[in-house]
Amino acid sequence: MDEQTEPTTGTGAGAGPEAGRAPAPTGPTNHGPGTAGTATQTAPRTGAREQTDRRSDVGRSRAGKFFGDTWAVFTREILLVLRDPFTLIFSLLQPLIFLGLFGPLLTGAVGGGMGGPGGSTAATLQWFVPGVIVMISLFGTSMTGSNLLYEMMTGSYERVLATPLDRSAILVGRALKEFAPLVVQGLLIAVVCIPFGFTFYPLHALAGLALLGLFGVGVGALSCALALAAKNREWLFWGVQQSLLFPLLILSGMMLPLEAGPSWMQTASKFNPLTYMVDAERALFGGTFASTEVLWGVVAAAVTCAVGLFVGIRRTRKSV
Repeated sequence: MDEQTEPTTGTGAGAGPEAGRAPAPTGPTNHGPGTAGTATQTAPRTGAREQTDRRSDVGRSRAGKFFGDTWAVFTREILLVLRDPFTLIFSLLQPLIFLGLFGPLLTGAVGGGMGGPGGSTAATLQWFVPGVIVMISLFGTSMTGSNLLYEMMTGSYERVLATPLDRSAILVGRALKEFAPLVVQGLLIAVVCIPFGFTFYPLHALAGLALLGLFGVGVGALSCALALAAKNREWLFWGVQQSLLFPLLILSGMMLPLEAGPSWMQTASKFNPLTYMVDAERALFGGTFASTEVLWGVVAAAVTCAVGLFVGIRRTRKSV
């Protein structure tokens, strides 16, 4: 009778040297301060680095989207202006007419404190031209909301909101569209006044126009917020705009020096951001970069831009 062979177990004599060992654990093990432990500890750091890189990529993509959307809104709006050349030509001639009619009235009223001969035409232009440039900038950007009112009445603004455009880009693009012709106007005024004794500093003038652009973005955003608040009540927009615009112009010393005015006007002008913009533009167009007037002008422009965008974006989101 055949003998049945017993299965060999780990305790038998014929078992190999590996037979009696327990199977190796498959779970995670604690490593000492060796190489394997170091590799395990660097894994979370690698994940954190990937998260940081991902956040920076998202930030860059958001910035790229903002600038791209701003450019898209700006080109759309500026093409509408270029299709109407008569309005553009009139807007270029209007400040020259204003300068020619109002400038001679100031001859003799300013100049002594400008470093030039008191009452001379050159000193008057050096004082008055920057004020005119600030004035046309304020007029143009404060009317940004009027175009928005028209689009709201025709329904085209709702179609713009239906697009994936960034809300802040819509405000900035519209304000830059209003400011672009003003750059041409400002340079034209300065060049035309050169034969009459006006001293033109190109780099300083470009810096002054850039500062006005920053200020204009804030004013344009506030104008859009006012239009969204007024909605279909166009009279409300124009009533508030005109009621605020002219006191700001007068209290800034833009047209007439405030030194000869009453003390309450001089005190009120210190709370007017336009006062610091006018002083900064006069310093820049006078060939000065390093001055307290320019510094305060930068502060006024930055604060106006920040407040305007904050109010405008909030109002835009509420209107959706």
